[in-house]
Amino acid sequence: MKKTWITLALAVTAAAALTACSGTEEETTAAQTTAAETAAEETEAAEDAAETEAAEADETEAAAETEAASGELEKLVVGASPAPHAEILEAAREVLASKGYDLEIVEYTDYVIPNNALDSGDLDANYFQHGPYLESFNEQNGTDLVSAGAIHYEPFGIYAGKTASLEELPDGATVLVPNDITNEARALLLLQDQGLLTLKEGAGLEATPMDIAENPKNLEFVELEAALLPRSLPDEDIAVINGNYAIEAGLKMSDALATEDPDSLAATTYGNVVAVRAEDVESEKTKALMEALTSPEVKEFMETTYEGAVVPLF
Repeated sequence: MKKTWITLALAVTAAAALTACSGTEEETTAAQTTAAETAAEETEAAEDAAETEAAEADETEAAAETEAASGELEKLVVGASPAPHAEILEAAREVLASKGYDLEIVEYTDYVIPNNALDSGDLDANYFQHGPYLESFNEQNGTDLVSAGAIHYEPFGIYAGKTASLEELPDGATVLVPNDITNEARALLLLQDQGLLTLKEGAGLEATPMDIAENPKNLEFVELEAALLPRSLPDEDIAVINGNYAIEAGLKMSDALATEDPDSLAATTYGNVVAVRAEDVESEKTKALMEALTSPEVKEFMETTYEGAVVPLF
């Protein structure tokens, strides 16, 4: 009887052992299955999140395109002289629209009002002047306007009025020059390059008629506002005219009796710049304007339209 109970106990113990071993394997398999299912669920969730993020990005881009297409663009107001600056800005209009800006061009025919308008906040930028003039304007008016970058260069030219060539220029001939400091110096430097006068040493970019050391033809200088030079040209012997005003008056580079050498001091100094208020030089508007004005489309426009009268600086 004792032997039977021992046998039965051993059998029960063996059965329990077998049951315990079987339970551990099942639990392990179940745990592995659960982990795999969890990993799969996490992967699927990550994929869904990525798809959602991509969809949201597409929606944002589509919204921006829809906004641009519907004309809901941010206004960008730029002052400019009519030619070539306003024309160049017009060539940049579509590029600016693609960047989210609606360009408004305000045209000016003088060199003072557009800087005053920029300083007062009526403009976001202006595009009509070169760097030295901007610096001179700031010094004289206490403004803090800065260059966002140079866009193009316009060669100065000497144009015929009553006298058809420089060789025929008579003694005592009258010569029209701009009356603002930087442009007058530029005109005198060009006349010096043609052997018509000699400036005092060191006069450079601040030269005025008072700095003329030699004047073999006894030339008489008539100082006028730059915008008035072309219309006064027929009444005088010759005139030295800014490139933009020559273009506006229908004068071509091929009409000029002489032009600035591309390697001259003036040519390397007088690049036409985009001016902005100092606090706006790094603004998104300014960056977009500069990118548009230095785009391949605008460069091609300059080169094909002005035939050397406007030279891109980018």
